[in-house]
Amino acid sequence: MGRWVTAVCRSSEYTFAKPVCESVRLLAGLGVEGDAHLGVTVRHRSRVARDPSRPNLRQVHLIHAELHEELAAAGFPVTAGEMGENVTTRGVDLLGLPVGTRLRLGGEAVVEVTGLRNPCLQLDAFLPGLMAAVVGRDERGGVVRKAGVMGVVVAGGEVRPGDEIGVELPAPPYLPLTPV
Repeated sequence: MGRWVTAVCRSSEYTFAKPVCESVRLLAGLGVEGDAHLGVTVRHRSRVARDPSRPNLRQVHLIHAELHEELAAAGFPVTAGEMGENVTTRGVDLLGLPVGTRLRLGGEAVVEVTGLRNPCLQLDAFLPGLMAAVVGRDERGGVVRKAGVMGVVVAGGEVRPGDEIGVELPAPPYLPLTPV
């Protein structure tokens, strides 16, 4: 089974959904060129309000296309960019990756996974009930956040739909993803 990018999105404004683009350029240490969340320090408004000097561990938001299919089957017709992601993937178990995994997107760009996206109430403003649909429970009763992962850009480059995704795991021991 292959692993590839299905869509790329960005928005220069702080909007919940991001329009789909033909390509995006990732900038090392900054994020997605032209995106409101571009920067070395935090850009998400709630995090800026708490401490604007904190490092931006949320430069790139990735969601797996399989989540869109799961949500559609549950009555939530969500498409690429509508949950604020920059990159939509297929064939990568994003939620199962350990912290520090590097994803090569296309020929040059590399994103290092920093943690999980913590679903927020904006999901329900977009589609009532969507927040509950992206939060589940595992067999032990622990919370499972399904709204994608966040990362930082280690190497810049152009990313387009159809680009292959390479996965490079960090050295063990693996640390599970937690919200960032």
